[in-house]
Amino acid sequence: MAKPNKKAPESSVDIFCSQCKTQLFKYRKGGKGSLLKCFKQRITKDFTLSPCTCPKCNSIFARDTLIRGTPAFKMIGGKVFSK
Repeated sequence: MAKPNKKAPESSVDIFCSQCKTQLFKYRKGGKGSLLKCFKQRITKDFTLSPCTCPKCNSIFARDTLIRGTPAFKMIGGKVFSK
């Protein structure tokens, strides 16, 4: 499997918790599709206190995993949305 692109995309999105609407990340997302995974190297600003847990409502929104050999967060469906 191929590694993700080294050059980060230009567009940036804000990722929020679906339950309490708290901002979790500022992320450089590539493509137009839905948010399935967040590569850790593309997160520009992290608002969480502990990994994969919302700081306000303490709900778990992702799983810490390796995708194609790169550390990433795999999002749980319906737990986050992006603007």
